[in-house]
Amino acid sequence: MEWFVAPDYWMGRLVFQRGLAVLYLVAFLGAALQFRALTGERGMLPVPRFVRRVAFRDAPSVFHWRYSDRFYAAWCWTGCAVSAALAAGLDGLLPLWGAMLLWLVPWALYLSVVNVGQTWYAFGWESLLLEVGFLAVFLGNDEVAPPVVVLFLMRWVLFRVEFGAGLIKMRGDACWRKLTCLYYHHETQPMPGPLSWFFHRLPKPFHRVEAAANHFTQLVLPVLLFTPQPIATAAASLMILTQLWLVLSGNFSWLNWTTIVLALSVTELPGTAPGVPAAPLWYEVVVLVAAAGLVTLSYRPARNLISRRQVMNRSFDPLHLVNTYGAFGSVSRMRHEVVVEGTADEVPREDSEWREYEFKGKPGDPRHWPRQFAPYHLRLDWLMWFVALSPGYAGTWFSGLVERLLENDRDTLRLLRRSPFPADAPPRYVRARLFRYRYTTWRELRGTGACWHRTYVRDFLPPTRLEGTAGRRVPS
Repeated sequence: MEWFVAPDYWMGRLVFQRGLAVLYLVAFLGAALQFRALTGERGMLPVPRFVRRVAFRDAPSVFHWRYSDRFYAAWCWTGCAVSAALAAGLDGLLPLWGAMLLWLVPWALYLSVVNVGQTWYAFGWESLLLEVGFLAVFLGNDEVAPPVVVLFLMRWVLFRVEFGAGLIKMRGDACWRKLTCLYYHHETQPMPGPLSWFFHRLPKPFHRVEAAANHFTQLVLPVLLFTPQPIATAAASLMILTQLWLVLSGNFSWLNWTTIVLALSVTELPGTAPGVPAAPLWYEVVVLVAAAGLVTLSYRPARNLISRRQVMNRSFDPLHLVNTYGAFGSVSRMRHEVVVEGTADEVPREDSEWREYEFKGKPGDPRHWPRQFAPYHLRLDWLMWFVALSPGYAGTWFSGLVERLLENDRDTLRLLRRSPFPADAPPRYVRARLFRYRYTTWRELRGTGACWHRTYVRDFLPPTRLEGTAGRRVPS
């Protein structure tokens, strides 16, 4: 079938596949380096406890059959190795069926990780990586030109990412309709980057233009993805520019970069496709059957888009094959941060020396300038932002964090930028306090060198210690 393939998208597929492989590598690396403190056997939300209460059909994962920290680590490092091989182009050296199986491996590996990740993995970019990763299985390699139906499904994903985010904004916070949300967003976003202070200090008229451009990108350009070339390429290129703007303005894990590689698959990049034989019949059948299944599963996400009760970042199937996306349906006007402190005093007092724990990404010491981490994802730092919004987000994991700080747990301390206590002398008490943070003005920045100014609001957790040999956490 001549219509089945699109040779003009040969280079776009190549760039997409290599970029996706790198994002897989980043995801597996983060999982391997952070899991022990988060979901390990002694983690804040242990996988063994989760799989005892959740059925396999609701969260398919290899860890239902077996779990140990060593096995989980091997699983993640295997994902790193396969992703690195794909980034290096190993799939191009294999027969078509072998390349498809190789692309299936990181998807299956990461699905097992996400489905037991609990609240640490409850973000849209996890489902997006899995949905896009599943489509990559059917894109083929050098033996065949890119299939038209898979390219169409990739545009459908990109459409839902952008259009869903645009609709949730228009239906959500009134400041998006008034074009004023960006008066606050750069200051109150979950994890600011090194340039976020400067973005926030741009003139308010520019912020209004920025918000209007966002609406154009998310509500108009997605429709143009399904128009003939070169219009589709122009629309995708503008989306890429918008995503790069977001990359510069904050840390959003690999959400922006996944969107960028998706948009690159839409463009007709320069490059000559080598002469290849027609796609084999078995490949055409497999691709068409998979496409039919994904179109069928698209019903609920499509219905969600037009619903007045639109939800964002939700999976409608346990395999995360077709999902709904969105971001910042509401924007906080004020930034609060939970500051965690410890003391070595046997009895905590107001005049005790309370030493602050420094996190890698979330604001702490007002003099510490934010750093760029994305596409790497600091999971604990992101959840701490949610906890500052409402204690309800703390669940059971925050008490686990406090317990591990009281124990000077090595794996937990590795998630932090700095612990104020030596390894052999853990704190006697730990407490948490809520502060109001705001960016300093230009004058304050020049005078103090601090990018943040913070004001105490209230206690979040009273001084807490461990009691007895069981290490039970009790307030003072």
